[in-house]
Amino acid sequence: MRSLPPGTALREALEEIVDGKSVKRGKDDLRWESQDVVNTFIQVLQDHGYVLTTVQDVDVHPGERVPAFHVFERTAHFGWIFWEKFSRRKMRKLFGSVVRNAKGDWAIQIPAARATALYTNPGIRCEKDLDNPSTI
Repeated sequence: MRSLPPGTALREALEEIVDGKSVKRGKDDLRWESQDVVNTFIQVLQDHGYVLTTVQDVDVHPGERVPAFHVFERTAHFGWIFWEKFSRRKMRKLFGSVVRNAKGDWAIQIPAARATALYTNPGIRCEKDLDNPSTI
């Protein structure tokens, strides 16, 4: 699909998902009237400063989080890359989706050891309570 110019309804809807200001980001179907819009969504991500990378390659420190999208097939899952603290000495860096499973855990968890591609925007980092990971 060709890239849509600014101002079109589809592009504006995708920008709202990426910005997360007027809509709650979570799990989004990337079809518009039965048309696949994955490439357009990726273009919007890139236009808003998101780059393709992995959890391992994101520079994030304990107590910070970086927004990320996991785009798989025709679905975009929003979440954060952050450090999960188990104890004073044991932590792990991961992507955790904002959508939760039945147990209350992140529905999608991608550890740093997995080379899964994510779209992240390290320029939009924010603080995160290291002792309360459920607040991502």
